[in-house]
Amino acid sequence: MRLQAKLYIGLIVGGGAWAISRAIAGWYSDDLPRFLCNLAVCVLVSGLKVNLPGIKGTMSVNFLFILIGVSQMSLGETMALGCAGTLVQCIWKAKNPVRPIRLLFSVSNMAIAVTSCYGFCGILPIKNTPSILLAASLVFFFMNTAPVAGVVALTENKRLAQTWRDCYFWTFPFYVVGASIAWLLCFVSQNFNWLGSLLLMPILFFVYRSYRVYLGRLEDEKRHAEEVAGLHLRTIEALALAIEAKDQATHEHLRRVRTYAEGIGKDMCLSDLELDGLRAAALLHDIGKLAVPEHILSKPGKMTAEEFEKMKIHPIVGAEILECVGFPCPVAPIVEAHHEKWDGSGYPFGLKGEEIPMGARILTAVDSLDALASDRQYRRALPLDQAMAQIESLSGKSFDPRVVEALKGRYRELERMAQAQPLGKPRLSKGLKIGRGLAPAAGLEVSHADKSQPRYFLDSIAAARQEVRLLFELTRELGSSLSVVETLSVVGVRLKRLIPYDAIAVYILRDDFLAPEYVNGEDFRLFSALQIPIGQGLSGWVAEKAKPILNGNPSAECGYLKDPQKFSVLRSALAVPLQGLNGTVGVLTLYRLDKDAFSRDNLRILLAISSKVSLSIENALKFRQAEDSATTDYLTNLPNSRSLFPRLENELARCRRENSMLTVVVCDLNGFKQINDCYGHLEGNRVLRQIGETLRGNCREYDYVARMGGDEFVVLLLGNDQGIIAERIDQLRRIVLHAGSGDKIHDQVSMSVGAAVFPRDGSDADELLAEADRRMYKAKQARKAKRTSMVAAQSQPVLETATIQ
Repeated sequence: MRLQAKLYIGLIVGGGAWAISRAIAGWYSDDLPRFLCNLAVCVLVSGLKVNLPGIKGTMSVNFLFILIGVSQMSLGETMALGCAGTLVQCIWKAKNPVRPIRLLFSVSNMAIAVTSCYGFCGILPIKNTPSILLAASLVFFFMNTAPVAGVVALTENKRLAQTWRDCYFWTFPFYVVGASIAWLLCFVSQNFNWLGSLLLMPILFFVYRSYRVYLGRLEDEKRHAEEVAGLHLRTIEALALAIEAKDQATHEHLRRVRTYAEGIGKDMCLSDLELDGLRAAALLHDIGKLAVPEHILSKPGKMTAEEFEKMKIHPIVGAEILECVGFPCPVAPIVEAHHEKWDGSGYPFGLKGEEIPMGARILTAVDSLDALASDRQYRRALPLDQAMAQIESLSGKSFDPRVVEALKGRYRELERMAQAQPLGKPRLSKGLKIGRGLAPAAGLEVSHADKSQPRYFLDSIAAARQEVRLLFELTRELGSSLSVVETLSVVGVRLKRLIPYDAIAVYILRDDFLAPEYVNGEDFRLFSALQIPIGQGLSGWVAEKAKPILNGNPSAECGYLKDPQKFSVLRSALAVPLQGLNGTVGVLTLYRLDKDAFSRDNLRILLAISSKVSLSIENALKFRQAEDSATTDYLTNLPNSRSLFPRLENELARCRRENSMLTVVVCDLNGFKQINDCYGHLEGNRVLRQIGETLRGNCREYDYVARMGGDEFVVLLLGNDQGIIAERIDQLRRIVLHAGSGDKIHDQVSMSVGAAVFPRDGSDADELLAEADRRMYKAKQARKAKRTSMVAAQSQPVLETATIQ
């Protein structure tokens, strides 16, 4: 709240306190029962209130008792009626919590109004005539509504007269009718009995209902007007989006300019109609840029004189567009003059000083401030304080001094308000590619890339030298990396400088499919998801025939050929096979948006580098395979002992940090040597593979299974619940039985299991593995002793129970 508003409220509260103390000091009552009866009725009818449109206030019929009190009661009695009715009116069924300062202001304002009305009637010799009561009601009406309009104007930065007229002047007939009813009640009370006047109370309820219905209709009309205004504002914002579609940096600029302009407009006491026009103009002031070529708008440097002449038409074009809309507020004049300057040096008409509309003067200043504080193609943004200093230096030259002074006092506050507002901008589908549609009636221009030869021989020489240099750089960089991804990234970057493309895909041959190893550019997700069978699609045909394709149809690639939901906007493809030492390694395919976009010269360059790319990819794939084989068991595809120990050390370090437990399980197959001796090593390998797959399939995602070597496996089980861990170990013991069910070879194999728990059975990897291995061999020896003591051979494999000690 501003200081002026605080001082005003303090003045009203002080005046109300003086009026109430004066009434209390002179208290007397000629007829106490009548006063108490009127007080009770006044309190009851104070709840009959209606909400005032436009402000957070209500109006009640209790003011009738103020007029009755002025005519027939003392100041103290009338003051009691007014203050009690005001308290009930503010508190009873309040829509929002009543703030103490608001309640205090309302009571004080009522006290001042009662005192003023009573004082007016006190200087008159006659009190109970209709004309006197009408005059008293007018005094009360003004003294009751004007202070409230004043505090609304100060707190909301509005003009007092306009606020009073919009919020309260329309209630004047209500007070006139109230004066008539008050005179009727006084007449009955004086000529018959004051109790008889109570029979006329239903009239108060009738008046209340009439005004409530009237205000209900006003509220409906207001709601309809707000909906129309909302539609109006959304239309304005949609027009502003038309500007954003042309100028990438405009939308946030418009949002900030609107916030700044609205704040300064209120400070300059513009009317509501003028503020509406200023808001719309702030959003639409650049709509005339639709008539300016885009290369001028996005030019990163200075404009030529001709380009600036073209730019200067946008205020006039914008005003002409907005005049066709028929805004109810002055929008077009502001847009037309928003590049005029205070000293007359602006455009398009050279208006000067007061000739420029006030809205345009405000918009010019805030637009220039935000432009200086925002990034542009031709310069970086200035800090907001420096931008404001530049605006201030041009006060009286480019800008209205009064506007600059108001902006200087509030620009930081307005900046915070602009930053706090949500952007709320729908995303325009400007980058969308539409794959449907055959051709326009005039047909499409066909691009013949082979005809685009250099115009001069010097251009040919320069192009040849550049090609040799780029090929040399590509070849040199291909030999410096053994990573598949890094190698293909180098190919993608360097190749684009030799052969322009919109998308690139390198497919690697895996079994009978081409899988995308590197994809970049248009339709990235589409090509990354392809699995192309050999011989199918464009790249599949190249891989099978080992022949290139020039300007093929990308839609032939298998994977989206028959799926209407998957399509590509690319229209030409250049694909070459990648031949390694042992045959086809993969396919390198380039795609373009234009039809017949690749030339034979492009094919020549691609064939020239394909062998080098193939060799680099083949070496990178072999290096990847060597890396995998160094840590992976070739037979079971499980981690080997080389990767087991680092993993075990990492898990132990984690357990130490988290104070958790880790169980190391060593598993060894019984009878596996007899499988190799009786059925051969190939059958033994098959048994190991199946046992490894079963182990991995029966473990949790976060458990770890590795092959130590031979017929020995190691399992790392994570967790502190030893009951669950024991159950997992017992489950591992049974996997051989389930894996070999119905298999005569598998039925000859069993498994011995030993387990050790960190930290109880060991503090490092070696101790845990040694303890688990010792327990496993102990279980194996127990099994052998048991078999020796058995009389008959068992038809089912005997599985020892490993106990965690």
